[in-house]
Amino acid sequence: MTSPRRSAGLLLYRRAGDGLHVLLGHMGGPFFARRDAGAWTIPKGEYDDGETAWDAARREFREELGLEPPDGAAVALGEVRQRNGKVVTAWAMEADLDPAAVVPGTFRMEWPPRSGRLQEFPELDRVAWFDLDRARAVIVTAQAAFLDRLAEHSP
Repeated sequence: MTSPRRSAGLLLYRRAGDGLHVLLGHMGGPFFARRDAGAWTIPKGEYDDGETAWDAARREFREELGLEPPDGAAVALGEVRQRNGKVVTAWAMEADLDPAAVVPGTFRMEWPPRSGRLQEFPELDRVAWFDLDRARAVIVTAQAAFLDRLAEHSP
């Protein structure tokens, strides 16, 4: 039996007058181009047995956003299992980040399907801050648990 694919990521949050705001990225590529609900995610990515989840979360932050992950205390948000079976581990960190500073990493895939042409797409095509209610409306369904856990942890 093979173990499930695993991803790890960092959920940045900041405090605002109307409560907590979180930084999410809109998944790049043609499959999510016209979607909003369920197309936003924490910056995360896959890792294997040769890397810890924490190290992977920090590496993926750099790869997906093109910025160094913040220093400081991290709040463990645990794991969720997404509909596709992938297990995602996340940490929350309080930090501010200007979405305009993001230089997203890219990936290549055959597009259109069966065309034989490889195209390059940004891993995240937009990055934005959301209050928790709006974030719950757009984040990958299983990842909403991270928002709830963050809200429970924050005073």
